[in-house]
Amino acid sequence: MSFCLLLSLPFLTYFPTLSSSFSPIFSLSQHNRKSATMDDDPYNHNHRLLTLLNTLKQASIHLHTTTNPLSFFLFKPDQSNAAIEALLELEPKAQALFSTDPSLRTISHTLSNLKTLIKNHGGDGGTFLRRQIAAFKISKLARSLESEIQAYVDRVTVINLVKTLLREDAKEDEKINTLIFFEERLSQGFDLGFQDLVLRAKIFQILEQTLLLEPSKRVREQSAFAIEALVKFNKNVFVGLVLMGPTVKSLLDIASSSSIRVVTSLVRFIRSPLVDEILCGGEIKRIIGFLRKTTPWCEDDVAVCTAALECVLEIAYIGRREVVETMLEEGLVKLLMELQRKSDDVASFEGCVWRFSVQVEVGEGLSFEEKREVKMEILRLVKEASVSDAEAASVSAEILWGSSP
Repeated sequence: MSFCLLLSLPFLTYFPTLSSSFSPIFSLSQHNRKSATMDDDPYNHNHRLLTLLNTLKQASIHLHTTTNPLSFFLFKPDQSNAAIEALLELEPKAQALFSTDPSLRTISHTLSNLKTLIKNHGGDGGTFLRRQIAAFKISKLARSLESEIQAYVDRVTVINLVKTLLREDAKEDEKINTLIFFEERLSQGFDLGFQDLVLRAKIFQILEQTLLLEPSKRVREQSAFAIEALVKFNKNVFVGLVLMGPTVKSLLDIASSSSIRVVTSLVRFIRSPLVDEILCGGEIKRIIGFLRKTTPWCEDDVAVCTAALECVLEIAYIGRREVVETMLEEGLVKLLMELQRKSDDVASFEGCVWRFSVQVEVGEGLSFEEKREVKMEILRLVKEASVSDAEAASVSAEILWGSSP
């Protein structure tokens, strides 16, 4: 049994295009299914297969690097020999596991060819030129093996993610682990083939649906991290989906420090287009609302408030005058003054009024004249919100001349 048994047929009704494209993955014979069920536990088998594929991929990368003729002067012969020995040790274990899964036939065939090539041409005999030609062939085939393994794992990753998130009886930890695995794949950098799989499977839309409908807060937060990773994976493709959809609203509905930090990250990455959408959607009021926490404060309250403060400061740096004015109209300065009085207990609130003023002053959304006018307005609001003349003088001095060390 392989990863294929993780992928149930109901998924195919959602994505008929994917089902035809990935048909080899679903083509396990009934005999293989039965033997796999009897011989091994599905979860353990799938874990072993994934571990073996990853180890085999790393061995292929090492072999490709150390046998590449262009790296002749970088690696000693014993390093390439060690890479060859490592791959040959894995080959019997891999073939035994691959034999139960027809969808791994291509990888199995390439691995067999690589083993044959190493045995026939991997020795030290022959002229220098013949050895270099043999090394080039081995390196090229090792690179092909690495690509085939990655392509297989990518297909399984996408299908398993969709299947897990859409399955009603999937456990919370199962969904979270699947999302983490997907996020880790995205963190490896842009790959056109993987992006094509993600788009065809409508992963972004499924993640948005999870943000909206998933009862588990932890799963929703992990989906938020996955959306953030997708945007960073390819800004040109996924930024538009964030701007057109309910992503920001759904993130603020979660109302956790993690979800608010994802909003901050998206603002920092997408910049003014997202800030304008936040303004038009009336979400600035909601973000500032997270600063309105009543006493007594618990740890979660502090985390949420700190995350909201970071988000406010980022928006203040990027936002146009309309954005900053909306923040001031929502009583932001008064709230920041209240938070600053708690800075003895919460270090992250220290100097927050001055920090907001600096973000506006050095930011990119206002002209020089607008910055001067907003600064005067902040000073006026500070005076109104102060509980004493001494506090007003102290905070105003920070805004005008900077915070003292």
